[in-house]
Amino acid sequence: MERSPDAIRIGPSSMCWDGRSLTILIDEVTAPVPSRVRGRVRVFPHAWSDFESALDAAGKHRWRPLAPRADVEVELTHPALRWKGRGYCDANCGDAPLEDAFAYWHWLRAPVGEGSVILYDVRRRDGTDLSLALHADDRGAVRPFATPPEVALPPTRWKIARATRAEDGSGATVERTLEDTPFYARSIVSTSLCGERVRAMHESLSLARFRSRFVRALLPFRMLRSRR
Repeated sequence: MERSPDAIRIGPSSMCWDGRSLTILIDEVTAPVPSRVRGRVRVFPHAWSDFESALDAAGKHRWRPLAPRADVEVELTHPALRWKGRGYCDANCGDAPLEDAFAYWHWLRAPVGEGSVILYDVRRRDGTDLSLALHADDRGAVRPFATPPEVALPPTRWKIARATRAEDGSGATVERTLEDTPFYARSIVSTSLCGERVRAMHESLSLARFRSRFVRALLPFRMLRSRR
């Protein structure tokens, strides 16, 4: 691994910031069934946000929506895949293991008008909750708005609970589950926020499930380890 103020390399893959875009070079082998994933992703932020929120009461875990709205270019050679679209970039950082601080969280991001809406619902291990409902404009300004009512979503095949929020009792639906693991799910969700019906990226993370010995035993089959 190598790291500098503008770049990081882990094995054969890397990320680099050139002042205008974040370039992600991917050269990996999938697991447990080996296949090649190789190509380039470029992220062009519309604006940077300096908003930051502590997720736990002690402030050991922080989250920042760095680029609430961005343009993305994907060019893969293995598999052969190319597309352009809208994207997002955020960052979590912390000084302790996530599973020691949190039981689970649900997160959502969707384009709304000329900006983006972000929801972050956290259940801490001490039983307290944190709910963030944020609107970010194209200049990077982030402002909170009234948190809409919670709506339950169908659990995943691994029985991970999913939930989000929707205005005016309109409900929410899972259009497609993109990633379904024993402790994490990423989905495309339809819901109503800021007066619009939106199509959003959604994730649910169960840290209680991640703590289990069964899940820990599965991780080496999903994420390859270095032999060094």
